[in-house]
Amino acid sequence: MDGVLVTGGAGFIGSHVCEALLARGTPVIALDNFDEFYEPSVKRRNVAACLARLGFVLIEGDIRDAELIDRLHNDHRPAAVIHLAARAGVRPSIEKPLLYQDVNVRGTAVLLEAARKHAVKRFLFAGSSSVYGNNEKVPFSEADNVDHPISPYAATKKAGELLCHTYYHLYQLPITCLRFFTVYGPRQRPDLAIHKFARLIEAGRPIPVFGDGSTSRDYTYIDDIVDGVLRALDRCAGYRIYNLGESRPISLSDLIAALETALGKKAIIDRQPMQPGDVLRTFADVSRACAELGYEPRTPIEVGLERFVAWLRST
Repeated sequence: MDGVLVTGGAGFIGSHVCEALLARGTPVIALDNFDEFYEPSVKRRNVAACLARLGFVLIEGDIRDAELIDRLHNDHRPAAVIHLAARAGVRPSIEKPLLYQDVNVRGTAVLLEAARKHAVKRFLFAGSSSVYGNNEKVPFSEADNVDHPISPYAATKKAGELLCHTYYHLYQLPITCLRFFTVYGPRQRPDLAIHKFARLIEAGRPIPVFGDGSTSRDYTYIDDIVDGVLRALDRCAGYRIYNLGESRPISLSDLIAALETALGKKAIIDRQPMQPGDVLRTFADVSRACAELGYEPRTPIEVGLERFVAWLRST
């Protein structure tokens, strides 16, 4: 395959996707604005190994900058786009809904318009399990109604999928939307639960636990997600949505217990009320991805946490 543009290429998922593409000989153009949502130096470390590889180009810039995106396509002619860049986080989106709309919706529109103009062959959009809201039916299926998001972040991800469908309908741009379910592993963002809890437990400090611990998430190890992304890229045709999850949800209480085992330390619990915008559970039905992509998640939470803790301690 010709070169691939990876937006958010210095982020957690993006840096792993860049490495996987390079490993199979695919040239990569990574775009990242090194936003201060978390420490930019962390993201620079994420792509340090890629910078030493032939076939890798890092461009610092914003997905909302239409002139930059147009120039990038003219200069590098990517055959495909993997659009991972976004303003992330459910709770922060409630505090800054206009910023989330601007980055996640307008930024996606800029990228889709450039892909149309430059005849990109394949476009992957990073969606989110948050679009399911508090869906009472489990597991969550791509056929389920997702018209009831409960946070601005979730609404922007739903809007992104709608924009993608519009560009497929109008211009026959092949697009695949991937709904990620709580991705974790080495390089995970420091604000996310597993990374945050592990650091606090390791330091002997209390961890903030919102609610009674009964909420549950379908935690998905990064290697399984990257495998799903590459499979979707290779098979991108028409317009399709896939869940990428582990399909093995675990309660917050059980996650903390598993982290305690992986760390060999007990957690100090700081019990707090549930937060607005947080869903009660996520649970991926991955049967479509398994059947059509050959996707097969292989990493149980216990194994993934052991690998994460080993990485955390090594850094």
